[in-house]
Amino acid sequence: MRAAIALLLLFTALPGFAGKTPRIVTVAENYLELRTGPGRGYPVFHTAESGETVEVLKQRTGWYKVRTRRDIDGWVSRADLAKTRETDGELVQVDVIELGDVVEHRWRAGFSTGDFGGANVLTVLGGYNFTNNLSIELSFAQATGPFAENVLATASLVHQFVPERRLTPFFSLTGGLVRTDPSATLVQTEDRTDQVAAAGAGVRAWITRRFVFRAEYRNYVVFTSRDDNQEIDEWKAGFTFFF
Repeated sequence: MRAAIALLLLFTALPGFAGKTPRIVTVAENYLELRTGPGRGYPVFHTAESGETVEVLKQRTGWYKVRTRRDIDGWVSRADLAKTRETDGELVQVDVIELGDVVEHRWRAGFSTGDFGGANVLTVLGGYNFTNNLSIELSFAQATGPFAENVLATASLVHQFVPERRLTPFFSLTGGLVRTDPSATLVQTEDRTDQVAAAGAGVRAWITRRFVFRAEYRNYVVFTSRDDNQEIDEWKAGFTFFF
């Protein structure tokens, strides 16, 4: 767990964590069509001529927002952007282009299900992206097993490494509270509420412009009122919706 925390802090301190500088590309075809929105259903309202430079501002899953030298903003497809050229004359590699704002929608909500220390767990969450790489998530989870029922309320700091990729890994640091209701029948037991902390890692995959699949592992430490703390492993998968 300590190693995971140290690794997350190291990556957040790297220069790549800062905002990216927009890229400048040159139109190599006869013209580059700009649409009013990120999709084929949006009309073409402007064209950039051959030899004209445009600035790549952000990406929304296969579509790129650009700005012409006349300060006209529009959207171009991945295929069209791949036909432009870098300042050195090479064709643009859209899969590795560094963008200033990959996720247009900052807010998200979602759910997941999995295993929490041998119990079935269902989690609902809400989150907000501070930057392309860093976000915060608030979650509420209920885990039901043969010996106890656990209810968790947590807050997580999440760092994703290459948000412009369709498939990207992420790390998380989590803190919160867990309420445990033992299912004892022979011995009278007391419900208890304890503090928890966790380090986790997972992977996120874009399905559409707004829907994302995610799978995650977390290692929890429960700080009990007893002499020894408790470690719990959690595995879960689910979906996130951006809005």
